[in-house]
Amino acid sequence: MVDLIKKAIYTGVGLAVLTKEKAEELVRELTHQAKLSEQEGKELFDSLLKQSEHARKDLQSKIDETVLAVVKRLNLATKDEVAALKAEIEEVSAKIGLGPTPGKGPL
Repeated sequence: MVDLIKKAIYTGVGLAVLTKEKAEELVRELTHQAKLSEQEGKELFDSLLKQSEHARKDLQSKIDETVLAVVKRLNLATKDEVAALKAEIEEVSAKIGLGPTPGKGPL
């Protein structure tokens, strides 16, 4: 029965956005309704938190991949590429005797 409850929670709740407080509330309610022991309730809570953290990490990874794909498709420069170009400009400016223009600040 506990496995059935776990599956229902995992599929019925957005695990990636499940907060610790909400998980505690769900487990308390399910423990009471299903007459689970304190140990079963604790195991359910721990399992729920682990699944939530895993889902959150997976979601973040997918978001990062999607954003990078969009940036690449739009042919936008990444932060690292801009920083590398800035360093190169500063190096070339130093070689030809140009320093940073007063009052202009960084590029």
